Amino acid sequence: MTQPLPSLPITPEDLATLSPAELAAKLRQAPSTLSSRLGIVFTEASRDRMVATMPVEGNLQPAGRLHGGASAALVEDVASVGSWLNLEAGKEIAVGVDLNITHVRGATGGLVTAVADLVYRGRTVLVWNVTITNEHGKVTSTGRCTCNVVRF
Repeated sequence: MTQPLPSLPITPEDLATLSPAELAAKLRQAPSTLSSRLGIVFTEASRDRMVATMPVEGNLQPAGRLHGGASAALVEDVASVGSWLNLEAGKEIAVGVDLNITHVRGATGGLVTAVADLVYRGRTVLVWNVTITNEHGKVTSTGRCTCNVVRF
């Protein structure tokens, strides 16, 4: 049995008419995903820049700090969704193919914020740089995610 392809609750018209904040609000309507389990909330969305928050609570490692895997998932999520905003809806999807993340500071509570900037947009690949900061604006992790474009 073939599974339906995932989709975003955003139309091409939305991209042309909605503000980044309005696009982010529509992204909150996405179906159950890893991002919903991690508590990721998009606050800004555009073809070139994505911003999302994630609670530290509930995403901890046994030592009581934000789990590196949760941070990595946050990096890939903002990059993947940002990539989808650059595609031809209904004909292409984006999939993460390379993820690199460096953790420079622990977080033990509050929210972290990921800011993703598109650094390369090609026909078949998109590359994003992502910085995650804590509630005090201090960098906790930096990442880079490369997404391939797949036509179907």
